Amino acid sequence: LQMASAQDSRYGQKDSSDQNFDYMFKLLIIGNSSVGKTSFLFRYADDSFTSAFVSTVGIDFKVKTVFKNEKRIKLQIWDTAGQERYRTITTAYYRGAMGFILMYDITNEESFNAVQDCLTFAFFLAQEKFVHLLEILGYASNINMFFIFLGFEFFETSAKDNINVKQTFERLVDIICDKMSESLETDPTIAASKQNTRLKDTPPPQQPNCGC
Repeated sequence: LQMASAQDSRYGQKDSSDQNFDYMFKLLIIGNSSVGKTSFLFRYADDSFTSAFVSTVGIDFKVKTVFKNEKRIKLQIWDTAGQERYRTITTAYYRGAMGFILMYDITNEESFNAVQDCLTFAFFLAQEKFVHLLEILGYASNINMFFIFLGFEFFETSAKDNINVKQTFERLVDIICDKMSESLETDPTIAASKQNTRLKDTPPPQQPNCGC
């Protein structure tokens, strides 16, 4: 994958509020509480790690700009609370998402059992207009065949050791761009509504071609 982060020296440091971008993708990180969603997000967005995180209350997000094929893509990455009492709040943010990362801890059977509930909410509320990746923390063993059967891609990761964190997001963005290009090729009318990929931001209009 040919991508560079906004911190790449070739582009210089970019502020998260920078409105100069070609596309904006809303991404979700979902899964049970304490599986490492916040640590995973901070490692990717800030290249930092701490074991002192407390459980996310409600929902939070970070913004990171990446570059793919000379296009500037702004990622709005939402970190959702895993506790059941916040489920109604967090699922309201599923709409408009273009991709999600579903996480569970391989050492925690309860977090694995919650995978189906997370999928049900995500598929229903986001109306299947997103790409999905499965995040597996710890030793994956032969369980990968199960998720391959479901059509998921998965990565064995570690936010602490910075293993496969960047690669996971790179792959997700790559798939989203490919699907955008395929949609424009099969249905040119989608170009008219392409502004939806910018969420609430209104940058200058682009030519009807994903360019990813």
